[in-house]
Amino acid sequence: MPGRQEVPSTLERSPREARRTWIEAHDSAVREYGEGERAHRVAYGALKHTYEKVGDHWERKEGGRKGPSDPRSGRPRGRGGRSGEGVDEKASKEHLYGVARRLGVEGRSKMSKADLLAAIRKANRSRTRASRSE
Repeated sequence: MPGRQEVPSTLERSPREARRTWIEAHDSAVREYGEGERAHRVAYGALKHTYEKVGDHWERKEGGRKGPSDPRSGRPRGRGGRSGEGVDEKASKEHLYGVARRLGVEGRSKMSKADLLAAIRKANRSRTRASRSE
């Protein structure tokens, strides 16, 4: 099935370029591996090289930086690693603090980088869930 018909809701609220990245990667993966979970993982892996999840949508990474956001998107399939759920784990602490401020994360000034990452993931899940129920 073409990626245009399967665009996730978070990408519907994202810039056109982010949707295009996901759709092109998805369609290529469908041709290579067939429809299914693997095609979606490939598409998200491609997306996470240039975009990060902020709340209920995707935005270009800080300073236009490119590269994997988390251990899973940086490794070949089957090599393991955990997902950062779209949060750019290689971003600076200052950038993460700014994202946390935009998301209304409380107590962010006293958080370590690891704490900020976890708080942003939680806020992203909450915002996405709320957007889907509207």
